[in-house]
Amino acid sequence: MDFRLKVFHTVALRLNFTKAATELYISQPAVSKHIQELEETYKTKLFERNGSKIALTPAGEILLKHTKSIFEIYREIDFDMSSFINERKGLLRLGASTTIAQYLISPVLARFHQKQKDIKVNLLNGNTEQIENALINKEIEIGIVEGQSRNQSIKYIPFLKDELVLVCNTKNPFAKQNEISLEDLKSMKFITRERGSGTLEVIEYALKQLDLKITDLQIEMQLGSTESIKSYLLNSDCLAFMSIHAVSKELKNNELMVLDVANLAIDRYFYVITLLGKSDSLSELFIQNLSSYYNLEL
Repeated sequence: MDFRLKVFHTVALRLNFTKAATELYISQPAVSKHIQELEETYKTKLFERNGSKIALTPAGEILLKHTKSIFEIYREIDFDMSSFINERKGLLRLGASTTIAQYLISPVLARFHQKQKDIKVNLLNGNTEQIENALINKEIEIGIVEGQSRNQSIKYIPFLKDELVLVCNTKNPFAKQNEISLEDLKSMKFITRERGSGTLEVIEYALKQLDLKITDLQIEMQLGSTESIKSYLLNSDCLAFMSIHAVSKELKNNELMVLDVANLAIDRYFYVITLLGKSDSLSELFIQNLSSYYNLEL
């Protein structure tokens, strides 16, 4: 029954029999057989099939909720019991928003693996909204995000201070100006992150304090990653507000430069997020390692 539930859980998350079969190292007919046996056991359909697409039925939604809880308990059992014999084993599902995943988390994960070789870490990358949703849906145990939307079911722990700066390539006409005025911003062309991005959320809030809306700016394009924005900047006269951590290499190589904006400073914190009232030993171990790496008290 456990394996059948694992098959169901995988299909329910992927909504694709072929992908589930590949992930579980079994054949697609075997996946179909396990699902059929579960449906016979519970005397109800778990998936609606429409050609090549599938969707969960209401009964399937309920079973998915239970399987998430079951496998979360199994994960905690594996780690807690292995700790008794000083062989910490387990799976940590971590989510990080784009800037953090690309520029900050890799060295932390490398050091964590050196210390805890038998703990497997799965890293989910997405924007802040996607990481928060993954946490709420119990697809990850910990998130590290750029924004702070203050979802009431999430605990936000300030982690690391960041600064968002206005950047352009060194050949941009505005590069010769010592300081950019707020009026200048309205005449510039911008590249921004997509809706749901923590970075965009912070920029909008900072501009609002100066009676500016994001819609007051000329947005040439919205792109879904920091790397794509940097590449666009290097090949255009556009500008973008970006994390200082994300552009350090380009600043050092004189490919991009920071423009000072009068009366505008955009500081923010990155946040470690967990479900409110929810804690487990493996998550706490990772947070301890994270705080130790950056010499912080979390």
